[in-house]
This record gives sequence, C-alpha cells and structure tokens, in this order.
Amino acid sequence: MSRVGKACLLVLCLFGGASAFAQESADKIIAVVGRNRIILQSDLEVQAAQARQQDPKFNDSMKCMILQQMIMQKILMEQSERDSVKITDEDVEGQLDNRLRYFIQLYGSKEKLEEVSGKTIYQLKEEYRDVIREQMLAEKVQQTILEPVKITPAEVEAFFKKIPVDSLPFFPATVEVGQIVVDPPVSQEMNDYAKQKLEGIRQEIIDGKKTFEIAAGFYSEDPGSRDNGGRYDGVTRTGPWAAEFVSAAFKLQNGEISPIVKTKFGYHIIQMINRKGDEADIRHILIKPEVLSADFKAALQKLDSIRTLLVSGKMPFPQAVGVFSTDEAAKRTGGMIADPNTGNSELDMTKLDPGMVLMLDSMKQGDYSAPHVFLTDQHEKSCRIVYLKSRTSPHKANLRDDYSKIQEVALAQKKNLKMQNWVLTKLPTFYLKIAPEYQTCPALKMWMNNIEAASK
Repeated sequence: MSRVGKACLLVLCLFGGASAFAQESADKIIAVVGRNRIILQSDLEVQAAQARQQDPKFNDSMKCMILQQMIMQKILMEQSERDSVKITDEDVEGQLDNRLRYFIQLYGSKEKLEEVSGKTIYQLKEEYRDVIREQMLAEKVQQTILEPVKITPAEVEAFFKKIPVDSLPFFPATVEVGQIVVDPPVSQEMNDYAKQKLEGIRQEIIDGKKTFEIAAGFYSEDPGSRDNGGRYDGVTRTGPWAAEFVSAAFKLQNGEISPIVKTKFGYHIIQMINRKGDEADIRHILIKPEVLSADFKAALQKLDSIRTLLVSGKMPFPQAVGVFSTDEAAKRTGGMIADPNTGNSELDMTKLDPGMVLMLDSMKQGDYSAPHVFLTDQHEKSCRIVYLKSRTSPHKANLRDDYSKIQEVALAQKKNLKMQNWVLTKLPTFYLKIAPEYQTCPALKMWMNNIEAASK
C-alpha cells in the first residue's frame, strides 16, 4: 500500500472515514440509504483492511458485517433527521480534540502525527468534522432507542439456563481490591530547595546561558517530556493537566516564560511556544521536592493508625478513604481499584502485577495489608494499605459468582434484539439500495427480503 493509503488507515482509525483512500483507488457506490447517503467501495475496503490487520482470521463474512454496520449508521442518520436530533458544534469539536489528543500522545508529537497522516491538524479537523458529527448523531439516536431497555433477574436467569453446560465460559481468578494511599509529606526545607533550584534554572534561561529546550533536557524531572526538550503539543484547558498549570500557561504570550508554578506534581516553569485559541504548544521544566526517608516513615506510621481503625471496626473502609486518602480519584470510587478499560472492580488476577498478586496470595477476604511503599501509575513512590474485599477461584461461569458478567451479556443481547427489531420495522420506510454482489450477505439479505415483503 502507498504512503497515502497507509496514512488513510491511520485516519480511518482516528475518525472512521475513507475519503483519502478513495482518491487513489477505483471506486463505486455499493450502498445508498435515503436520498443521498452513499457508501463507497473504498469506504468498505479501508475498514476491512484495518480489521484484517487486527485479526488474521478476517474473512468475507466479517466484511459483510462491517458493511451492515456502515449501512446501520446511515439509517440512524436518516432517523436523526426525521427526529430533528441535534449535536452542538462544541460537542463535535470536543470529540475531534479528544481523538487527536490520543493519537498525538501515541505518536509522541503533533508533528509526527502530521507526518504519518500527510495532513496538518487543521486539515484533519476540516476533513473529518462532518464524519464525527454523523457518528455522534447516529450514536445519539441509538441511545434513545436502547435507553428504555432493562433486564430483570428472572430474564438473566432464563438467559443463563439456555447456555449449554459444555459452552459455559471458564473464568480466571478475580479479586476486588481497594487501597488507601497516603503520600509522604514533603518537608518545607525540601520544598524551598526545589523552588530555589528551579529559580536558578529560570534565571539561566533568561540570561541566555541556556535555551529552555536544553535546560529541560538537563534538569526536568518529567520523563514524559524531558527527552523532547520539555515540549507538549496540543495542551488544552481540559484533560490530564493540573488546573494551576494550564491557568499559568494560557496567560503567556508566545515565547514568554512563566514565573514558578506549583502543582501537586512539584514546581514548574512554562514557556509558551505557540497558542491557537484554546490549544497551545508549550515547553515546561519540572523540579520535584525530594522525599526523605523520614517523610516515608511518617506516612507509614499514619497508615498504621488508619489500619488499626479499620481492623477494630471503628471506621468502615469507604469512610477511611474519604477522610485519609491523598488520592482524590480514589475517593470517587470508595478506594476500589477498577480495570481502566472496563471500569469493572473485579480484577483478573493474571493481569495484576506480580508484587500485588504475591501480597494478595497471603491475604484472606476482608483483610488489610500492612502499610508499605509502592510505585504509583506515574512511577512515583507513595505509601498505602490494601484491602481485599472479595476473591473468586478459577471456575466455570455460574450465577452466584458471575451474576454481573452474565447480566451484562444478557442485557447486551436484549439490546441487540431490540435494535434488530427496530431496523426491520423501520426499513420499509427508508430507501435502501445495495449492490447485487453484497445482497447475498446473510444479514443484508434478510433486510432486503423484509423490504420486499413489506412492499407486497
């Protein structure tokens, strides 16, 4: 595949479009929905190519399913017009920014993304703004259709009983685990030292002894940007940035260097490279106050007192998290650790780090670990105690241990059936034309038959 074709696959993954690919391939219309919603052969080929890269077992039946999904989106778009469904420009821009931000982080910089895609960020936004709007409108209509769908315990049980015993899935061991994190308090002496060090670095840059980029490479303690001269592109007022950081950054003019800014991560100086409305390219240098062994000792002693409260039953775990934890995000989940991909609090033991598995292996349900030092997701040292709320052994699926998982699958099936029935009911009211070579796809053939039956 040519460079443009490869770039198109990346853009497809980012936005779900295929217009660039269409420019270099023989093209034809393979489906029409309504008056003017068309699907091109190139649209399908790009999505199929991406799916083939992800799944070596990809076959023609899967290609048919992709086409079915593409037609479904066009049908939902037609319905959005009938129902006068609206999506705000702000919501579309937010979705565009989120997708771009993800791929900028994936490729390391805005420049690298532009190089790989063959387009500037501005061009990507202009080309795919309507594509994103279409996706969001279709999703909003689908949510409206499926929102009333609920499932009762009796339906979950009936669903489970229909599964042949030899087809029941085998689940690995899982645990529900919580933690109370207490960051070691940093001494005023170490805070002052870090601030003075950064002040000296800032003065070196202002005096012209070092460029900001070189100083960041020498001194910054942010591993995410140090090797790139402290640079971050596409910084916005939302996202993972500390409020104090973005507030200071967006006050700067191009080339200007901020005073010292304090956040929970340490002390920063920021240089504005280029600001474009609510988005900015910046450099920064981070200096963290050093945490001494005495600071860790103080945090561990505090955790030991918290553990005594928990073990004695004088304070329930969620309350202790709210009162003592220095991890603000944990307070919103009652201290329970969730799978970042699913949000589920039941964690697969095989996906936990070996140190956590070893510790949990010696604990019983309801136990609290001894206070200990650990590495956070940001690779910083902190202190915590761990709570083992529940544990399951490897087993075949059953309603007692796996009700939530079975309920999730049963509800998904019920929603899928609701969606199928909705489409079959609505299809006769839409104009739908599918190229003959694709009408033999099982799902699409059913749609065509339904339209023909309704017209008689």
